[in-house]
Amino acid sequence: MKNRNLSLFLAIAIVFSACSSGQKKEQTISLSGAFALYPLVIKWSEEYQKENPEIRFNISAGGAGKGMADALSGTVDLGMFSREIVQEEIDKGVWWVGVTKDAVIPTINANSPVLSAIHARGLTRDEFRKIFISGEITNWNQLPGVSLDEKINVFTRSDACGAAGTWAAYLGGKQEDLKGVGVFGDPGLADAVVKDEKGVGFNNTIYLYDIKTGNKNQGIEVIPIDVNENGKIDPNEAFYSKFDEILAAIAEGQFPSPPARELYLVSKGKPKKQATIDFLKWVVTNGQAFVSEAGYVPLTKARLDEQVKKLN
Repeated sequence: MKNRNLSLFLAIAIVFSACSSGQKKEQTISLSGAFALYPLVIKWSEEYQKENPEIRFNISAGGAGKGMADALSGTVDLGMFSREIVQEEIDKGVWWVGVTKDAVIPTINANSPVLSAIHARGLTRDEFRKIFISGEITNWNQLPGVSLDEKINVFTRSDACGAAGTWAAYLGGKQEDLKGVGVFGDPGLADAVVKDEKGVGFNNTIYLYDIKTGNKNQGIEVIPIDVNENGKIDPNEAFYSKFDEILAAIAEGQFPSPPARELYLVSKGKPKKQATIDFLKWVVTNGQAFVSEAGYVPLTKARLDEQVKKLN
């Protein structure tokens, strides 16, 4: 009898444990992917848990390529993604929701001997292309108005990522076309430029500016884009001094798109887990209240309404 009661007790315990484990899984939302979205998703998770303390989050950065791969394989509930979604990914069954906007900005060392000249003239899209893709420009003095006869040290991303894909798209190529020393992650690429006075690269806005002060992070500066290609940075192209200036330029369409871009949360088909759907609905409604303070550009109301329809 004792053995029978013990067996019954163990069976009940296993059932309850399985139920508890299943409930925990249903209330945990896992995300991986783009460094560009990582700080905002962390902020969203913290605010969402204040309203929904039963929900848990597992969040990791690693690049947009990892986010897409993890989402399509079902390793995570949602991938953080930061470039245009291509037909190949659509064919594999990706489903997505647009959640915010930011931009990829070309960078230069803050102590560069050519900084004053570069800030005055900027670089045109074609000049960037010749530095980052074709390799036709390798020395600073190949740029009109710049006299320094030294090599331009180019840095790019080593990981499959939205920032590199978006920057390359602006220049008419793909990530694999970008030249330069490969560095992993947004923080790593920024650090490489900070440590090299002849260095240039590109970063998402959130890794270039300090969102608390609005100033650029120490050691790194912007290479302004000469959008109208007249050989100088006009007043309507000079919107890089403070974080709120560049965010306004992105929102108003003054900054080219690409490299301005929409950011996404993706999955393999529309999520079936209710906790994931509820979180996404919150992100494109109440969660938008935290977008600007986290250093991103909110989507327009019309665009957000489109995302809500996808979730209903």
